[in-house]
Amino acid sequence: MTEALDAVERTALLTAALRAAETRRADRLYEDPYAARLVGDSGPGLLAEVRAATFPPNRARTLPSTPDYNAIRTRFFDEYLQRAAREPEMHQIVLAPAGMDSRAYRLPWPEGTRYFEVDRPAVLAFKKERLGDARPQVDHHTVAVDLTADNWEDELIAAGYDPALPSTWLLEGLLYYIAESDARRMLDRVAAIAAPGSRFAADIVNTAALELPHMRALLDVFAGWGCPWLFGTDDPEGLFSGHGFDVEAVQPGEDGADFGRWPDPVPPRHVKDVRRVFFVHGYRR
Repeated sequence: MTEALDAVERTALLTAALRAAETRRADRLYEDPYAARLVGDSGPGLLAEVRAATFPPNRARTLPSTPDYNAIRTRFFDEYLQRAAREPEMHQIVLAPAGMDSRAYRLPWPEGTRYFEVDRPAVLAFKKERLGDARPQVDHHTVAVDLTADNWEDELIAAGYDPALPSTWLLEGLLYYIAESDARRMLDRVAAIAAPGSRFAADIVNTAALELPHMRALLDVFAGWGCPWLFGTDDPEGLFSGHGFDVEAVQPGEDGADFGRWPDPVPPRHVKDVRRVFFVHGYRR
């Protein structure tokens, strides 16, 4: 069924391949026993392309280490979601898009948690086929709808989501693949359906990550797959505040987002012309 997935959806297979590779490491930051099922036929090739661009054989690495980044991102959001779910009033988790994520299956969740995965029908169908008889460890709901559709909120509510109650949202691996206008619209739509006090998290790159010459090899890989990086911001706090969220932004390698794995220095935020990625997390006002 891999051929049914479009270019952006195939990046979910890359994430699955990265998580499967991380799970095989002796020093792994997490264990994802389902990732190998979710890689698909093209996942290994996608990962090989990223590795070839990131670790050129005849010169020093100048690109960010995608395997280390993905490991840190996964662990960071694992812990974020688990903390959120333990809050007394927090009983709704929403992953939008869900991709090949298996947190509903591989992590323990408090009783009473409702866990929603929103993604395109082809993605969720592929995922269901690959997972076979695996059973989630949570009250699990899939919402097969395109996030660009006018009615995805209605579909989510029909699946059991209650917009009057607090919720936790994770937009992982989404915002840099869509145009700024679409990203802002997405944030507005989430804010409109998330009750005040709801938690929110996402990842986003800065503008230099889209423009620096030494990023070109990695950017060309994604552009070649038909899913170029389109949007970044140098002020993630300001961006999300403008859409109703009070957030903090942490970079891989900083306290709380390192786990002993980030291999590069993290220059202070005022230093310009430096590629950055931010893990953004906070609350709906």
